[in-house]
Amino acid sequence: MKFYMTPGSCSTAIHIILEEMEEIFEAHIVNLPAGDQFKPEYLAINPKANIPALVRPDGTVLTEVAAIAFWLGRARKRGQFWPANLEDETRALETMIFVTSSLHGHGFARIFAPGQFSADSQAHATIEAQGRALVQKGFGIVNQTLEGRKWVGGDYGVADAVLFYVEFWADKIGLALPANLLAHYRAMLARPAVSQVLREEGYAPDKLGQRDRV
Repeated sequence: MKFYMTPGSCSTAIHIILEEMEEIFEAHIVNLPAGDQFKPEYLAINPKANIPALVRPDGTVLTEVAAIAFWLGRARKRGQFWPANLEDETRALETMIFVTSSLHGHGFARIFAPGQFSADSQAHATIEAQGRALVQKGFGIVNQTLEGRKWVGGDYGVADAVLFYVEFWADKIGLALPANLLAHYRAMLARPAVSQVLREEGYAPDKLGQRDRV
């Protein structure tokens, strides 16, 4: 498989899943600030001009974090990283969709790229503050779903890697996590594959997860 990624981005979730599954793949870095996502050679692979993208063994391409994670969880390693019962499966899907659409698409997008929401630079501070409020509210919701659970879908699985990337982002920008999310984040940081991926992407795992909870 060929995996198109940007270090420290949402693609980190898929990178973790691939390493956890011990998949053999080629990693291709897409430099978003340099505009690599708009180059014709990448648009031929992913016309959405975003990351990640995964070229599967049959040559077909998957995009979108939740979709790639779902396919890897169901199709690879005999479904070892996907919940075995309907309730846990539903919770895993629910969390992945909420992370990618709401926490990322509405919250962190405003924090990281306020210019996408307004061309008026004077409005950017307000937009960023709105993003932080949305993220904190969203974290509160996910925190409740993790009550009494170590992992999103009962056992460890792909949904945990998807949740991890927004926890990681919160750590990087100094947002404290609620108790259940902080416990989940630290449990993820303790996994060898997660530490390996973070080091490969240029981060020091031992310096993460130190911030106290909300």
